[in-house]
Amino acid sequence: MAAIPPKDHRQVDLLRLLTFRMERLSADSIWARRASGLRRSLVKAIESIDNGGEETPDHIQQLIIASMDMLTKAAQELPDPENPFYKQRPL
Repeated sequence: MAAIPPKDHRQVDLLRLLTFRMERLSADSIWARRASGLRRSLVKAIESIDNGGEETPDHIQQLIIASMDMLTKAAQELPDPENPFYKQRPL
């Protein structure tokens, strides 16, 4: 089982960024609830790496892909302020 090389922590930095982004999802979003389990997996992987544990590059890559997919789906729920139907009409 190959561990992440200590010199290359770009993926770990990306995991931290994804974790932060998932924490910022609106509580009203259905994706926030779904993201909570994945966010916990990200935190566990980061803690494992920080404590000298071994995380395989494949596992890290799977977490990154799943997180990006989740954030993409959450972003698709956001209203488009450029859409004329989104803009409020004067009363």
